[in-house]
Amino acid sequence: MSKILTIQDYSIYGQCSLTVALPILSALSHETVAFPTAILSTHTYNFKDFYVKDLEPDFVKVLEHWKKENLKFDCLYTGYIGSTNIIDIIKTIKVDFLNPNSLVIVDPAFGDKGKLYPLFNQAYVDKMKELAFEADIILPNITEACFLADIPYKDDYDEQFVIDLLTKLSLKGIKKIILTNVSFTPNTTGVYSFIDDVYAYYKHEKITEGYHGTGDIFSSVFVGSYLKDNDIYKAIKKAADFVYNSIKATMDDPSHWYGVKFEPELKKLMK
Repeated sequence: MSKILTIQDYSIYGQCSLTVALPILSALSHETVAFPTAILSTHTYNFKDFYVKDLEPDFVKVLEHWKKENLKFDCLYTGYIGSTNIIDIIKTIKVDFLNPNSLVIVDPAFGDKGKLYPLFNQAYVDKMKELAFEADIILPNITEACFLADIPYKDDYDEQFVIDLLTKLSLKGIKKIILTNVSFTPNTTGVYSFIDDVYAYYKHEKITEGYHGTGDIFSSVFVGSYLKDNDIYKAIKKAADFVYNSIKATMDDPSHWYGVKFEPELKKLMK
């Protein structure tokens, strides 16, 4: 069992970020410390006039207390952060609160389909580069990888484009890159990885255009599985399959458009 510190937003309604990370990591037998960067009334996709409470002012006070208690963690896993100042604080967490040989895993979580999420800009992307380029593993989608690598996004890409993208990111010093939602045909999608100079692609059937929060679910299953078994390819497959099964369990329910029904899959994950 690892002690994981996960830092991301808490969207009260919508099945994403901490509301999926905490149950998934716990189901995989890890002690999970959830540190919210902000509280949102809902996630930001297709909800209007959502409320956001920035918790940045509380971050330093929490960390001051932790330092007195000499708290340490085996893994730092970040998702949707939302603030350049908090990214700077997270960089100090790496120094002050991680055990020797701890892993830093970063899901950039700032965009999709060629665009940044609401509330983000290029300054945020530039600050995220500082965190991502020092991580042990990063988990971007195609959009985020393009922004990080300063490569123009393309809707219509081929395998060579993906290899070039991963190669350019690897030149920043990242040894393990896991690129999600990579699709070369209309009926398939998958995960393209660059692990210690080895390229690999795991694909499966594409059953919908996707749901909000599936990237957070993939990342959480991956992190928990990798820390449990220390098999990165097994963790990639398990995470991709979990997302696939969760989407399949949701797609016949149009009222559940805001996320996926991942909870029934947790029993299988635990087994």
